[in-house]
Parts: sequence; C-alpha cells; structure tokens
Amino acid sequence: MSDARVRHYRVADQPKEELNPLISRSLITGERAMLAHVYLKKGAVVPMHSHDNEQITYVIDGALEFKIGDGGPEGLVVRSGEVLHLPSNVPHEAVALEDTIDVDVFTPPRQDWLDGTDSYLRGPAAGKDG
Repeated sequence: MSDARVRHYRVADQPKEELNPLISRSLITGERAMLAHVYLKKGAVVPMHSHDNEQITYVIDGALEFKIGDGGPEGLVVRSGEVLHLPSNVPHEAVALEDTIDVDVFTPPRQDWLDGTDSYLRGPAAGKDG
C-alpha cells in the first residue's frame, strides 16, 4: 500500500543555503520534525541563543565547542561520531574548532529557519580568529 505523505530525499540534491561566509545548511522538514545538515568552516560561531525546539546535534565530521547557558558546562567539545541533546529553551553557543559537518534534528521544525528570521546566523561572517 502506498502513502502519498511518504517522501524520499537525497541529501546531496538538497539546496544549500549560505547564511554567512562560514555557515551554510540544507533542510529537510516534515510536519513535526526538521533535519538540517549544517556546514561550518573552522572558526564559525553560532552565537548564544535559545529556542522552544528540542535539538539533537550529531557531528558527522569535525568538532564543535559548546557553551551552555544557565550554568551548563563550559567548553563542552562534541566531536565526530558524538551527539549532543539540547532540551527546549536551553541557551547555547557553538564554535567550530575545525571544518565541521553536523546534522541537527529539531522538533517541532524551526519556524525561524523556514521563514528566514534567524538573524543571529545571518549577516557578516560570525567567526573567531584561528
């Protein structure tokens, strides 16, 4: 039996959106979940932010150093093959310690990512020297 709601994607065929010179992404969105491939060049910074969406980050290649707000661990490094779970509304920041590819899963989907109101990621290159 076929279900028209079932969708099949090839990640390599998904359009890549450049947010700034150091960060780009591609999105696959369902009704209640979103998968994002995020490409960060060494030194890229995802500034401190929080959101109602639950987030699971799986680093495929590279390394991200997270700063977790509200008394969370400082300098938590998530490397290739490792996963970080961020509950809803936990402030966090990430710095790419090397060129990195990660997969972020959000539930529900990030409306700000879909409608382009995620200004904390856009604009001039967010980065640190080194």
